[in-house]
Amino acid sequence: MTEPTRLKGPMAAPASGRDPQSMVVLLHGYGSNGADLIGLAPYWRASLPDTVFLAPNAPQICPGAPGGYQWWALTDLGRESRAAGVRQAAPLVNAFIDMHRAAYNLPNRKVAIVGFSQGTMMALHVAPRRPEVLAGVVGYSGMLADAEALQAEVKTRPPMVLVHGDADPVVPFAALGQAEAELKALDFDISTHASRGLGHSIDQAGLRWGGDFLARVLNEAG
Repeated sequence: MTEPTRLKGPMAAPASGRDPQSMVVLLHGYGSNGADLIGLAPYWRASLPDTVFLAPNAPQICPGAPGGYQWWALTDLGRESRAAGVRQAAPLVNAFIDMHRAAYNLPNRKVAIVGFSQGTMMALHVAPRRPEVLAGVVGYSGMLADAEALQAEVKTRPPMVLVHGDADPVVPFAALGQAEAELKALDFDISTHASRGLGHSIDQAGLRWGGDFLARVLNEAG
């Protein structure tokens, strides 16, 4: 009997050296890995000294990307394919969050998710469908993968920050406005930032937006 799939990846312990008082889960993009996205942690650790950062690798090896992983295959970029993809991977992300949350004895309100690209699609799918509200979501260069089903499936409304480069050649910049409109229509507390001239990446302004938001929602959570 094979062991169930479990997500694994690098972590950055709290800068304070103390036991974690909060947790940030970093979900990488298509063809990348946890080792890439854990690189965001140093930008935010000073304002989150008691936070542990975890960056799991997606469950599937990504073809044509040595050392890279995918949350689901991008053979079809249509809505139905995206919806099926996030649904397939979501139980693994939820299990990863809950396993580490339990290990650190943290409530859901002390857990935030940060995603990039395909990882943002995962974050925006997983967080609103969890039965207990998370501290928040930061999404870079992504989109809502299954917006049509969200109205019927939303269980909680964590605050969100979405950041997108207006010169993104991979995920259209228009996805930012679409996600904002769809989430606001469902009464989510959401703010957005457009990084001018930026492609499919994260710039210093985006890092500041994400870091300030994480510090607020995690440090204020009781």
